[in-house]
Amino acid sequence: MRTTFSKSPSPTRMTPPLSPLHHTFSESLMEENIEVAELLITKWDFHSSDKNNSSYCNIDSLFSGDNREDAKQYLTAVKGLQKAMQYLASNHSGNSHSNLVRAQTLMQTAMKRLEKEFYQILKSNRAYLDPESVSTHSSRPSISRSSFSDFEDESENERDDNDTIPEVERVSLAAMDDLKAIADAMISAGYTRECLKIYKIIRKSIVDEALYHLGVETLTFQQVQKMDWEALEVKIKHWLNAVKMGVKTLFYGERILCDHVFAVSDKIRESCFTEISKEGALALFGFPENVAKCKKSPEKMFRILDMYEAISDLWAEIESIFGFESTSIVRSTAVNSLVRLGEAVRTMLTDFEMAIQKDSSKSLVPGGGIHPLTRYVMNYISFLADYSGSLSDIVADWPLAIPSPLPESYFGSPDNEESISSPISVRLAWLILVMLCKLDGKAALYKDVSLSYLFLANNLQYVVGKVRQSYLKFLLGDEWVTRHEKKVKQYAANYERMGWSKVIASLPENPTADIPSDRVKDHFRKFNLAFEEAYAKQTSWVITDPKLRDEVKISLARRIVPLYKEFFEMYGGVQMRKEMWVESLVRYTPDDLGNYWSDLFYGGGSSGGSVSSSSSRGGRSR
Repeated sequence: MRTTFSKSPSPTRMTPPLSPLHHTFSESLMEENIEVAELLITKWDFHSSDKNNSSYCNIDSLFSGDNREDAKQYLTAVKGLQKAMQYLASNHSGNSHSNLVRAQTLMQTAMKRLEKEFYQILKSNRAYLDPESVSTHSSRPSISRSSFSDFEDESENERDDNDTIPEVERVSLAAMDDLKAIADAMISAGYTRECLKIYKIIRKSIVDEALYHLGVETLTFQQVQKMDWEALEVKIKHWLNAVKMGVKTLFYGERILCDHVFAVSDKIRESCFTEISKEGALALFGFPENVAKCKKSPEKMFRILDMYEAISDLWAEIESIFGFESTSIVRSTAVNSLVRLGEAVRTMLTDFEMAIQKDSSKSLVPGGGIHPLTRYVMNYISFLADYSGSLSDIVADWPLAIPSPLPESYFGSPDNEESISSPISVRLAWLILVMLCKLDGKAALYKDVSLSYLFLANNLQYVVGKVRQSYLKFLLGDEWVTRHEKKVKQYAANYERMGWSKVIASLPENPTADIPSDRVKDHFRKFNLAFEEAYAKQTSWVITDPKLRDEVKISLARRIVPLYKEFFEMYGGVQMRKEMWVESLVRYTPDDLGNYWSDLFYGGGSSGGSVSSSSSRGGRSR
């Protein structure tokens, strides 16, 4: 960024006078500077044309398109006038006192003019100086033709580059450079306070208005605490949008503008930006801390994590934008909110685990289906997995307090060191284990042991499915999934063994052996009774996962149908039709068994139903 105001002064202007002749010549140059300044300053003194016109806006601007050359000359004249004042103040001779008074009066008039020009540029270009517009071209060098930061002629390359800038951006850049040129002149002349007063008032009103439209309010803890959750959640949603816009656009753009306009002084731009942004930033970053201190409950977890994630993701920008010592309180407020939010998440995770352990529901899920606790916990944990990055930070230095070491089967794959050692992976695996232990106790409430196993198979299959379908798969690892899938198969096998053991036991070990007629009849009677009893009881049972349902049906068919088919063909087939008892005792063909099983595990039947009244040797009536 070029910062000089005029061409380099000649050696004559820079060298102190060494003789009366030189002294007289220097005085003449200074008087000439005053006369040139007087001509321009008087020309553009708005009071000289209209004594009643004191409005900042109702003036013909020096910095408008038709007056660009006059503006350059005006700022050059102010620079020359300042040099003359410095010279006259240090060299007392002849008319120096009267010339100094004259120069001081002209400087006051010039500063009032520039003060009003400064105000008018800020007001009239408000749409072009909004933080969003400023932030979009923050990295573009100042090459606008209207820049008064340097009065040397533009090169052809600069003109070509300037023509490629969109109109809106060109106007914005021009306004920024005009403001900088005026600020440099006023600060150099000792009118810093007047310049900053205008800038702070206008820009702070813009920041405050923008935050208001983003929904940012200065709320006390008591006000936040009294809100019901629905109202507070709405404010959190507004805040999540506001903090992103505030950091990435509003405060970022305001910092860029302030740094540009007051580039001449680090101290000035710091105090200016601080006064403009501090109040609004404290309101913005203080809100999450008040939310975090409110009463915690599991349903608030995800909004708390949203806020934690928002501040965490924006921290680098927050630290950069509010990097001044005078804005350290803004950084501290953001950090405090982050710490409080993390503490709130830890508390809610602990409460969530305790809620699982304290679940005392005794009601049985019809048909051994998915327990509400399983659905709630797994939905909750799968959502938590989506926040694994933030949660990893929160639980990193928070060791898991459990009665005994976490079983190896609940870790991730042995070849994935990160999965094994990840604190968040261990903690989520532990929460799942706590729930599974609770489900074991609920399974014991079923009077039928086979239904208990079916219940466990259904619920663990649901757990595995949720893990596979969510980011939990990456946190827990493939080995975790494989182990629990095997456990599902074990539960299903136990269900089959317990639920259909009487049916299998009713058939002879060697179906094709020579068996006495009375024994054959007895086997058919026992099979009919056992099959009808098992079927009638299990028509109300359910297997919710289609894949697991098909696997169980296929497994049952492989266990029973081949055995029954051999026995049926040996003693209940065509060759035995001459026996009178065949019609009354052989109720099912092997194909009939498959028809019955096809309707099982949908949970639509009645546990008190019967198949014997609606069956025949030729098949089931539909």
